[in-house]
Amino acid sequence: MPAHNPSYSLSGWPAHRNLLALAMPMILANITTPLLGLVDTAVLGHMPTSAMLAGASIGALIVTQIYWVCGFLRMSATGLSAQARGTLAEPKQASTKVVVQTAAIGLILGMMIVLLQVPILSVGIALADANTQVTEYLTHYFQIRIWGAPAALLNLALVGWLVGQQRTKAVLIIQVVGNLLNAALDAWFVFGLGWSVAGVAAASVIAEYTMMAMMLWVVVRQCAGVKIEMAWFNSAARKVLLKLNGDMLVRNLALQLCLAFLTLQGARNGETATAVNAILMQFFVLVALGLDGVAYAVEALVGEAAGAKNHNAIIQQTRRGLIWSSLFALAYTFGFYFFGTQIVAMLTSIESLRLATNEYLWLMIWLPLLAHWCFLFDGVFVGLTHSAAMRNSMIMCAVGIFFPVWWVTQQAGNIALWYALLAFLLARGISLGVVFQRLSRRNALYNV
Repeated sequence: MPAHNPSYSLSGWPAHRNLLALAMPMILANITTPLLGLVDTAVLGHMPTSAMLAGASIGALIVTQIYWVCGFLRMSATGLSAQARGTLAEPKQASTKVVVQTAAIGLILGMMIVLLQVPILSVGIALADANTQVTEYLTHYFQIRIWGAPAALLNLALVGWLVGQQRTKAVLIIQVVGNLLNAALDAWFVFGLGWSVAGVAAASVIAEYTMMAMMLWVVVRQCAGVKIEMAWFNSAARKVLLKLNGDMLVRNLALQLCLAFLTLQGARNGETATAVNAILMQFFVLVALGLDGVAYAVEALVGEAAGAKNHNAIIQQTRRGLIWSSLFALAYTFGFYFFGTQIVAMLTSIESLRLATNEYLWLMIWLPLLAHWCFLFDGVFVGLTHSAAMRNSMIMCAVGIFFPVWWVTQQAGNIALWYALLAFLLARGISLGVVFQRLSRRNALYNV
């Protein structure tokens, strides 16, 4: 049996309390990320020219989009780590194997990104189509920030592993320390040393390596005494990891395609539509902060139960996740219903833009109720490491729901994009729920 007290053995309120204890630190950790973006913007916003802010913003967008696509590392590491934690035979050995494997993948990908920085930058500059001054600052920012890629990609794997090990408090502390360090270095490098755009990029790189060092310290302490084996990297192991991460990558690319289409098609609808969509995406980000936290907890708990091959525990953890996901969704819905106009007013002072955005608020009120299912079942399937189901659901809903709904309703204008997005999110939740029920009836939830 595992040395720890397995979470799947809990019942009643202690089980719900355990889920919340895992979810809340991740919600708080999620909140720190957009706050860091605000600090970067505020620092550069006080520079002599807006080209500095524009160049750094585009450079940061290029880097973060790469990292976002590589988010499959975090998901696969969480599922495998949680299952290793729940296994009945040598959980410490199994957990160490997972962190070594996923960390190696993260480092290799990070170094590949560094080696490919020239073509990546060239593509980014071509897509940005910015003026000469903005391009100059973009280049300065990117050429420094990209050296943080090995740490950033390794951090994805380590965060995933720690979440799977139910060490979400450690993740929160490390994220807060890293983000506070980043903010402090921003101010020092830019205002104190006069490094401008290069200072903001350097602050991010140092923060990424600092968080990497802190997470490695936690991981090494937890895995102490386990000997690394070359068999962990044999052809069979590589095949499993390639399949899992490949499925997750395709899933992420399909999702990114839909979000990119919303942004680009919205831009074709005019300046006001583009601005409205930017504001509405902040509602989506707010919803994701809470629902992602619940999903992270479910990933860890369902994965642990799957590692123990406990069918009933998987069902129970999924049901508890659904309860809290539904409660969070209701809270968001009531919040948007009563305070939606105030949130819009906080995001823009332009009266015409406020009025245009308020016409979409009824959709934002429905957003949490329609979307929370896909957040929750994403967490369930990450824990189960049923990556093919996640890939297939994403592709099916993108091709069969998102684009057809937009095509049929496009005469309605910009709002058609949001009809398509909400339908897409709901369809993903339903499709994964159907697959879950089928696997449950066949008693195949943990037979990957």
